[in-house]
Amino acid sequence: MSSEQDHLKETDTEARFEFKKEERSAVKSDAGLTEEVVRLISDDKDEPDWMLERRLRALKQYHAMPMPTDWPGQPDLTQLDIEEIVPYIRPDVDKREGVDDWTELPDEIKDTFDKLGIPEAEKNALSGVGAQYESEVVYQNMQDQWEEKGVIFMNMDRAVKEHPELVKEYFMTTCVPPSDNKFAALHGAVWSGGSFVYVPEDVTVEMPVQAYFRMNSEGMGQFEHTLIVAEEGSEVHYIEGCSAPKYGSHNLHSGCVEVFVEDDAHVQYSTVQNWSKNTFNLNTKRAIVEENGTMEWVSGSMGSKATMLYPCTILKGRGATDTHITIAFAGEGQNIDTGAKVYHNAPNTSSTIESKSISKDGGRTNYRGLVHIADGAENSSTAVECDALMFDNESTSDTMPYMEIEESKVDVAHEATVGKIGDEDIFYLQSRGLDDDDAKKMIVAGFIEPITEELPIEYAVELNRLIELEMEGSLG
Repeated sequence: MSSEQDHLKETDTEARFEFKKEERSAVKSDAGLTEEVVRLISDDKDEPDWMLERRLRALKQYHAMPMPTDWPGQPDLTQLDIEEIVPYIRPDVDKREGVDDWTELPDEIKDTFDKLGIPEAEKNALSGVGAQYESEVVYQNMQDQWEEKGVIFMNMDRAVKEHPELVKEYFMTTCVPPSDNKFAALHGAVWSGGSFVYVPEDVTVEMPVQAYFRMNSEGMGQFEHTLIVAEEGSEVHYIEGCSAPKYGSHNLHSGCVEVFVEDDAHVQYSTVQNWSKNTFNLNTKRAIVEENGTMEWVSGSMGSKATMLYPCTILKGRGATDTHITIAFAGEGQNIDTGAKVYHNAPNTSSTIESKSISKDGGRTNYRGLVHIADGAENSSTAVECDALMFDNESTSDTMPYMEIEESKVDVAHEATVGKIGDEDIFYLQSRGLDDDDAKKMIVAGFIEPITEELPIEYAVELNRLIELEMEGSLG
């Protein structure tokens, strides 16, 4: 491919994420976090009283909890002023519950997701698609073949009304209660949109379902909630994409993901996040896995000013399995603090954590992880591998693994490597006809291959393009 073709591809990819639309909202809350704002959100959604009560309890917990400030090397959150964040913007669309026909969307919203490739992805690779714009899911569709088997895929606002018993049982109760951390409490108070996925017993959803979250407005917060319930013997792959254009003031993304993996079920949760470099990305993601269940996390963290993200799995049942594969990229002015947490609470459980990070131009990446093996979880095993690649002497990469082993009959392994792209490697590839930039791209592509091979081809190609853009300094 010629350099001109490379440039056109990169320009096209950049345009897909950095465009902005004029804000058009039907309802917009005040900035800050008050009881009046929470009541406005609940009233605008016409929620049942029990959900409003949960929101108000979470609000009290949020105000009572301190900001996280004492973790070694954590991102600086002092520039994040919650009182300046607008937590709720409902876009101006005709149907509050979202549409299932793409042509019914307003032109500016349809154009946004057309540029992001959502309709094309739905045609080619997906069982169902949800698209959230600002604080609301504006489009949701599920293929008939899966609906006929009892699969539910809808936005969380609809699920609260149409499946209240399921939502009452699982929503921010045992998996991620608002008391878990300050941003979980914040989320519990002002959450909006997101996805509800329910897969009945012994049903395998053979094609992935996807949700895409887009922030368009300056100074807003997005707080989508994803709840996945995979019943016994079922299987599903959920893919999440996120992006936002760059503005002068800060945005906040504080989503929450709860996954329930019942006996012998299998859930893969893949995410490619490409937030702009004015966004604070502070999420809570957790799964509870029952006997012989399998949970897989595959995540790519690009963009954002600061990210704090540590997907967690509780291996509750005997023989449960967990896998984490993560890639983080930090450039100038970015602090990407990611990792994984696994709790082995039953015998014969196993976990694997593979973390890859890339830093350049003074960016900082950090792996922060916890593996806990409880007393009695005998014959359990865990393997943690952290690899960091740095482009220059100004960049930083740290590894902070923490292991709590309370059982003697276990197998535990940890390995970490940190290194720069070597001059010898570059010279070797240049001697084979590549220029300096292409040589570095090839090295990075090989470095991140473990994550790209776990994604559908469309998303693997996109992740590679995003990283190439970050290496060129042309995005954000």
